[in-house]
Amino acid sequence: MFLTISTTGDSGRPATDLGFLLHKHPGRAQRFSTAQGTAHVFYPEATPERCTAALLLEVDPVALVRRNKGKGRGGAPDSALAQYVNDRPYAASSLLAVALAGVFSSALKGQCHARPELPARRLPLRIEVPALPARGGAALVERLFAPLGWQLTVQPVALDEKFPEWGDSRYVSLVLEGESTLAEALRQLYVLLPVLDDAKHYWVAADEVDKLLRHGEGWLENHPEHRLITSRFLTRRWSLTRDALERLALARLAEADDTEAGELDNAVDERTDTEDKPLPLAVRRREAILAALRASGAARVLDLGCGQGQLTAELLKDVRFTEIVGVDVSMRALKEAARRLRLDRMGERQAARVRLLQGSLAYTDRRLAGYDAAVLSEVIEHLDLPRLPALEHAVFGAARPRTVIVTTPNAEYNVRWESLPAGHVRHGDHRFEWTRAEFRAWAGEVARRHGYTVEFTPVGPDDPEVGPPTQMAVFTAQHPTDAKEADAA
Repeated sequence: MFLTISTTGDSGRPATDLGFLLHKHPGRAQRFSTAQGTAHVFYPEATPERCTAALLLEVDPVALVRRNKGKGRGGAPDSALAQYVNDRPYAASSLLAVALAGVFSSALKGQCHARPELPARRLPLRIEVPALPARGGAALVERLFAPLGWQLTVQPVALDEKFPEWGDSRYVSLVLEGESTLAEALRQLYVLLPVLDDAKHYWVAADEVDKLLRHGEGWLENHPEHRLITSRFLTRRWSLTRDALERLALARLAEADDTEAGELDNAVDERTDTEDKPLPLAVRRREAILAALRASGAARVLDLGCGQGQLTAELLKDVRFTEIVGVDVSMRALKEAARRLRLDRMGERQAARVRLLQGSLAYTDRRLAGYDAAVLSEVIEHLDLPRLPALEHAVFGAARPRTVIVTTPNAEYNVRWESLPAGHVRHGDHRFEWTRAEFRAWAGEVARRHGYTVEFTPVGPDDPEVGPPTQMAVFTAQHPTDAKEADAA
């Protein structure tokens, strides 16, 4: 997956200023880890007269399948194979758009601390995308980019050059030429690449509306194809599309009236509007876990199955947690957690509080013994059911922290997810999802066998019919005396 950005200049305004704007030095190649693979940035040419920056994204098909929302288990063999053998590693799509936003984040925001005057400068740009999926063909590419002032060269890619009678594929080679600020050009690419592909590699949530309007500010509201762009960017989710179109209409009215959108949308007085915006479920889950840990008095905490380190990062913010250990079987996840935590830049005192360990929760690990608390946040559902007893023994039997916190999806709540087909699990890697009764039965049996008591807490809105989206169990080890009394009873 490949994209180049070129500009021209002279001795007074050298083309190599592109390196300042992108925050990437033209003199060296750089690589960046992304959720789906590795991004490389390099400069095939860098002179005062002409400079070209190239972004090459190497997609890991296995990582892509694991992170994709998927359809759960039981898919047909041919569709399972198609998850790994497809055009995603080669064709510019939402994968490339996300890489653009991650690797060139400062340029996308129009920020350049070294040369603050550069982001506002309009540059002569040439952008090349050799393989672009276009559901709608070259005509749609023209309809999307031409109104933005670009001169286009669009070449359809033949299905097979040796057999021209087969016709053209749905892919095109695209060259854009024109004058624009770099930030505006990147924002347009961020929105329009997945629109042309008419697909996204991640689940589209409500915050995607904000992303669309933020990156589309100044050009999307007056684009003649703004309805098509909005619908495709939001994967045709009608509720989100309607919200975005209403906000775009407000932006057009504000522009026509030469005022701010907020001044027009004054039907509700913000001083009297006390309704809170809903928190994302992941944030609520971490807040519930932190509250339970604080209530337990734990100071030394294990984050088992820590993934990319979101919970570990939150634990580090609270000084009462004096030792935090993140454990995961995936070295890739641990590297991402180290990057998120900025371990290489962390002060000595802070670094002494945290460790990241590679390990499998299916095996006894003496390194995990002696801690106050352990957290298994959205972990157990990723294990095959026959492997759960091994995890139970490793955590509750061998490591045996005083407190164990387990969260897992509530399968009954799945009917409330608008985009989740009936009978499917929330993530393709989930081996199972339990009802409240099933989770309580499992937790109660684990507590009985290993000498713990257990309490259950809902996480997220507690629906009167189907319960909360996440269910949480807090296990507390019984004092030996309590255990004997319980056995006697």
